[in-house]
Amino acid sequence: MADPDSTSMPRRAFIQQGAATVAAAAALSPSATEAQDAKSKPPELPRRVLGKTGVQVTILNGGTARAPDALDRLLRFEYSRGVRFFDTAATYGTEEAFKKWFAAMPEVRPQIFLATKDGVARPSDMLKRVDARLEALGTDYIDLLYFHALSGKAVDFGLTGNEMDWPKSREMKETIAALKKTGKVRHVGFATHDQRRAEQLEIAAEGGLMDVIMVAMNPWLEKDSRLNRAIDACHKKNIGLVAMKVLAGHLALSGFMRDLKQMRLDSPVLKQRELNPYQAILQALWSDERIASVCVAMPNTDQVTQNTDAAQRFHPMSPAEIRGLRTALLKAGPMMCAACDGSCSRAAGTNARLGDLTRFLTYYEHHGAHRWAREAYAVLTEEQRNWQGADLASARAACPTGLDFAQLLPKVDRLLG
Repeated sequence: MADPDSTSMPRRAFIQQGAATVAAAAALSPSATEAQDAKSKPPELPRRVLGKTGVQVTILNGGTARAPDALDRLLRFEYSRGVRFFDTAATYGTEEAFKKWFAAMPEVRPQIFLATKDGVARPSDMLKRVDARLEALGTDYIDLLYFHALSGKAVDFGLTGNEMDWPKSREMKETIAALKKTGKVRHVGFATHDQRRAEQLEIAAEGGLMDVIMVAMNPWLEKDSRLNRAIDACHKKNIGLVAMKVLAGHLALSGFMRDLKQMRLDSPVLKQRELNPYQAILQALWSDERIASVCVAMPNTDQVTQNTDAAQRFHPMSPAEIRGLRTALLKAGPMMCAACDGSCSRAAGTNARLGDLTRFLTYYEHHGAHRWAREAYAVLTEEQRNWQGADLASARAACPTGLDFAQLLPKVDRLLG
């Protein structure tokens, strides 16, 4: 979603200015990008099979959740860098950019794997949304249609409870069959970053209906954690898995550049592979063979260049390298926990949604999506926002990412309230 208040992310400091200037110049003009394409077509990015779909998708998935106004030009640049898997949604306001791109370059559409999302009150309602999605995208078929967090009842798609059984329900089974029968939708799945997503994935594995699930996660899930076991269960059922929220909230605090030298000491792989921390996170996640692709919003050419470079140079990290990277990143002070399961709130003895509050702060401070963050925050009830009196030390101890809630939550009140 484009945001007039958007700001540049700190990671831009990692890219060499000369390369960034060349990339930016190429992206500013479609004709320049096309000329570059004609002269030298870089190899496509590595691919993996997306579960039961049988489709080989690029390991980097271009997300558009916080896209700039000139998204159609940025899409061309991502394509020129080898990205062939793209993600959008009804709520992002970015489908129109794909329509513009396809109209200008119709040969692109059959060469990419295109996913979009929509939220509905019940599974069968999705049948009424398909034509709107096709019209918005300017295409006659959707490669992958996600149920957006299973529910479309709130700006942030918070679950109300009765959606939990959708992935194994008769109505969902009939809806998926009907969607595919139209010929307008090839594959169906759902996307989730809900605190109960481990349970959702367990139900999806039991039901066996979903082709793909996009799930918020990090590269260092504990082996015996419920989410890791649920991901394993889905993988064994050949459900395609796409990771999201992988980079969100890392290194977003003001002192991260000061900590970079120490990070390289804690995580030698950064220096050994000549990676910045964001590239290292991606390579650590790709080291999990269960994950077919990682969806990353890349709002500028610098980030496209960095992320595609990481994909082109990928080779698996060892468990020891991943542990070292985790240590370095947690020391740097993240502001979002991609593994949040609500244990922070339970340990703190509060009904405040601490994980969601810090996620919205990430949207605001890290992504620069000010309006989006405030809208999501506004959906919460007063009880869900009010963290006063909570045991924040216990919340931090229970958090898989060790978030410093005492530092972060006052910012939430100040910036989003």
